[in-house]
Amino acid sequence: MRKFKNVRRLKIVEQIILVLLLAVIVPTTISAIIVNNINQHAVRNELQYSALSIAESIASNIETFTQSGEDELNQIVLALKHIKSDYAQNVYLKDLLINSNLISTLEIVNKEDKEKYKYWQEYTLFSKDKEKIEILKKINDAQAVLATVDAKVFEDQVFNIYKKDNRQIYIINKDKKIIAAHNYNQKDFDRVIYALPKNLKLNESVIFGKVKNQPLAYFKIQNPDATIIVNTTHHITKTTINNARYKIVLALCVSALFIIFIVGLYTSYLYINIRQLFKGIIALSKGNYKRKVRLLTNIFTPHETIFLATEFNKMADEINKTYRQLKHSNKELKKLDEFRSNLIDTVSHEFRTPLTSIKGYTSRLLRQDIELDEETIQKSLKIIKNQTERLSRMVEDLLVIPDIEGAKLNLNLEPINLCDSVNDAILSTKHKAEREIQVSIPENFPDIYADNDRIEQVLINIIENAYKYSYPDTPIKINVSQEKNYAVIKILNSSDYIPYEKLNKLFGKFIRIDDKTTRTTRGTGLGLFIVKGLVKAMNGSIELKSETDNTFIVTIKIPLCS
Repeated sequence: MRKFKNVRRLKIVEQIILVLLLAVIVPTTISAIIVNNINQHAVRNELQYSALSIAESIASNIETFTQSGEDELNQIVLALKHIKSDYAQNVYLKDLLINSNLISTLEIVNKEDKEKYKYWQEYTLFSKDKEKIEILKKINDAQAVLATVDAKVFEDQVFNIYKKDNRQIYIINKDKKIIAAHNYNQKDFDRVIYALPKNLKLNESVIFGKVKNQPLAYFKIQNPDATIIVNTTHHITKTTINNARYKIVLALCVSALFIIFIVGLYTSYLYINIRQLFKGIIALSKGNYKRKVRLLTNIFTPHETIFLATEFNKMADEINKTYRQLKHSNKELKKLDEFRSNLIDTVSHEFRTPLTSIKGYTSRLLRQDIELDEETIQKSLKIIKNQTERLSRMVEDLLVIPDIEGAKLNLNLEPINLCDSVNDAILSTKHKAEREIQVSIPENFPDIYADNDRIEQVLINIIENAYKYSYPDTPIKINVSQEKNYAVIKILNSSDYIPYEKLNKLFGKFIRIDDKTTRTTRGTGLGLFIVKGLVKAMNGSIELKSETDNTFIVTIKIPLCS
């Protein structure tokens, strides 16, 4: 059983070839053998029947020829009985020979002439020299007419209808000597005589010989005493049985080749389409979910194959769709995991400092063992307030992220005085750094269409970043201008050059230019992400630009009131 399981499985092409061999070659071979045997038997019977018919026909021709000669001689005898003069009889016989196409010689013989005949009786026989046939008819008790017929005339008369026949026909006498022959061949004649039975049946066509496909037939007659033998030669056998055999085999081979061609053509298309299905399945198993099965469709393409290909393509589409969704979900999970990791890192890092300050100064104020002056108390409370505000902003930044990502921000869009918003943002951040801020806003600048709190939050974040990352003792510039239906706010500061490929990454969550090991400023890395989300929610745009002269520019466009 294990050996059977370990046998190599045949491929489709190999199975098709095996099926063709079993379904076409083997039945064709068996059919060829059976049809050939049936045909051989039928042709053999036909050859035997024709040989018997020819033998019987030749015998009939001999009897007809003999009877014709005897009838003609009987008329001569009847005429001679009325002619008394020997001279007149001789003249009559000469006239008959001139007009006769059958009789070669005519003469009157006497009973005493022992050289002409042994017995005084009427007869028809073949001469010993095999060149003529003798016919004797009595005129009276003392005289008779002896007629001879040339053997060539006899052959022409007997073999007339068989001149184009390829069989060998022999007429022999009782001594087995040839009287007449058609297609004579000495070697074949010797073989025929050797095979001839010793005891012959009279007036009956008989098949003899041991070679079935070359039947021999004889017919023995009594008057004259002769035997007709018909020999079916090897050439006749070849042109009948063998040629018929070749034609049958050729026809079966052509039929088999045609069947193989049609089946091969059909199976080739079937194989190509099945291979396409295999390739699709292999591609699918290797993760190529975009692979489609493309069939070679024609009249040879089965409906089931087309159905399988269609269903496979549908399945591949569904798998590909599910795979894309899963891939997207994995990306989202990866982002979420990264967000969680960054959130934990940020909370543990950024929240620790303000909480430590709040805890430390609160503990200091609660101590009973020391007395604190008013200045120290106010300073401690101020620090606690600043750290609490910092914590509040960080919490607010974290809470606004889901709303930005889900486009669920609730904004109160209304006409806003941009000059007031810029001034409020500067006042909210000015206490954090002693830095010059240069503001340039045209007089009577149109109102913008935005959310008051959110636009202020945007400006605060940008200005705070300018504080954090600009060179010390360098001014921060805020320029406001109008461009079509938008207010253009540009905030400029001096800082290190940032390559272009890194600028857009700054809009990501928890993205900072300085990493954890080189970080010199505090923050969650969510500022620009939140700013971009808020500006986009207010139908605006934001762009970062870092120039080689160490100028960093943030450009914000907010729609104007129409």
